[in-house]
Amino acid sequence: MGMSVASPRNGGNGRRRGRRHALMSEINVTPFVDVMLVLLIIFMVAAPLLTVGVPIDLPETQARALNSETQPITVSVNSEGQIYLQETEVPLEEVVPKLQAIAQAGYEERIYVRGDRAADYGTVMRVMARISAAGFRNLGLVTLQEQDG
Repeated sequence: MGMSVASPRNGGNGRRRGRRHALMSEINVTPFVDVMLVLLIIFMVAAPLLTVGVPIDLPETQARALNSETQPITVSVNSEGQIYLQETEVPLEEVVPKLQAIAQAGYEERIYVRGDRAADYGTVMRVMARISAAGFRNLGLVTLQEQDG
């Protein structure tokens, strides 16, 4: 005579009782991969822009490029004759003392001298002569590789 009727409160079979706040045990990595790819593209575009320090129009030669794992010290002479150590402008008299202070910190790599194509040849040679006279023998001139054609 009597039939069992499920109560509407628990859904009829009692399955909802313990699963109301069940934890999700899966991690969705798709957003993480998307963000990483966007960051990769941003850094690939931005990295070449960060390496430009002092704008210099370098002369071209047929010499091969040198490979170096460390950040080199560069002394640059622009077309107006201003001298830069890395990206900081320094007077000619302060180039050697600053290089000696860097050398005392343990730097023993090559020092690169960059001279603008329109720079006075005498200014570039004065910079190189002062560096060489101070005892730095590992000097190099920076040029652009000559384009064929």
